[in-house]
Amino acid sequence: MAFVIRRDAGLYGYERALGRAGFPLVAGADEAGRGACAGPLVAASVILPARPIEGLNDSKKLTAATRARLYDVIVARARAWSVVRIEPAECDALGMHVANIEALRRAVAKLDRRPEFVLTDGFPVDGLGVPSLAMWKGDAVAASVAAASIVAKVTRDRIMAAYAGDHPGYAFNVHKGYCTPLHQSELDAQGPCDIHRLKWDNVARTIRLERT
Repeated sequence: MAFVIRRDAGLYGYERALGRAGFPLVAGADEAGRGACAGPLVAASVILPARPIEGLNDSKKLTAATRARLYDVIVARARAWSVVRIEPAECDALGMHVANIEALRRAVAKLDRRPEFVLTDGFPVDGLGVPSLAMWKGDAVAASVAAASIVAKVTRDRIMAAYAGDHPGYAFNVHKGYCTPLHQSELDAQGPCDIHRLKWDNVARTIRLERT
């Protein structure tokens, strides 16, 4: 299958081209939290409405307030959307690459409307049951993937903010479980808690230090 994307097509270029090719229901899928050493991996999938959502962009390029506003618009207007989480223990068991693929697959499968084509961020995902295309930096070039990135990011940030109350002293609401100097200093001082990914080298090191 071949379709043409003009260089100036904009963020909705892939969705428009796929629509012309006979695939009007395009789902985008993306994840948040792959690089974190604590908290769940969260993936989302979105089938956008026919009318473009103004201001849609890669979640990393948006402020937290803009992401929250767009999240509300996306979940209100999307033809279908879903979100799934893979907990730290399963991330450890699967390994992060396999967990990432599995999260994207589960998010697409959870949609209450079957897509006709799927765009995934980063890696190919098998077992979707429909044609798909993996896109490098898909959240920056395809609208449905950008929407999924916003849903995944906002959902995960809210999960980590809630964990800050359950695990005071780790400041999960600040670093969201990513491997920042602040997080590492807290981890070194207190050791891991039950939402840390124990297979990560920086987390495993603190366990070894506790045992010496």
